[in-house]
Amino acid sequence: MNLSQFDGKHVLIKDIYGETFTGLAEYGIISFLECEYGGKEDGIFIENFLVYRSQIESIEEIEVHGTVELWTDNLILRRYHLEDWKRLYTHFGKDPVMYKYSGWNPYATPEMARKTVERFIESYDHDRSYSWVMDVDGIIVGTIGAYDYKNDQIEVGFSVDRGWQGRGLGTEALKKVLNYLKENEGISRVTAWCAGDNTASRRVLEKSGMQFVGMEKEGLKVGDKVFDKMFYAY
Repeated sequence: MNLSQFDGKHVLIKDIYGETFTGLAEYGIISFLECEYGGKEDGIFIENFLVYRSQIESIEEIEVHGTVELWTDNLILRRYHLEDWKRLYTHFGKDPVMYKYSGWNPYATPEMARKTVERFIESYDHDRSYSWVMDVDGIIVGTIGAYDYKNDQIEVGFSVDRGWQGRGLGTEALKKVLNYLKENEGISRVTAWCAGDNTASRRVLEKSGMQFVGMEKEGLKVGDKVFDKMFYAY
């Protein structure tokens, strides 16, 4: 059994004790597991669970849909957890820079932040629900999601914590999500928009492979300010 072939894939594992594990697989080589855990064989990590080769009765790749865990070089794109509302409120809801170009602030108060997270969690029952937080070593550094699926088209949006901007994390996350929506979910067209003055978001959209398709002059009003609205498609 070549366990390395399952690295980075969604799998179902049945172990010799009758337990079942599903999720994104991370392959652990013998040298690493021996050094870190004292193991003498390779194995598979599913989130925080390690299943050694000798404990695996069967393993198979499975097809998954909706908000599944995705990995990039520097990020884990994972589902919202209820306790996430606290950081989202303090680092997103309370920082006016985070909604400067959208006017949309679902984390403006602790109550709003908690209810927003609860709605995302409830939405995971649907196969066309796509809502992730960007996680770096257990720290939420951003959010990304795709919404309003209709006629094989969906709109994507993202936000990166101001303290983590400029590191390419938004581009990294968006590339991964665009590929997942197209290759795994079969969605043929993904759209996005941003304010014309929001050069950082425009760079992320363009570096991720999205194409500029049009502009609505003064089409976006945020408070007492008006911006051109830029449209992109993938």
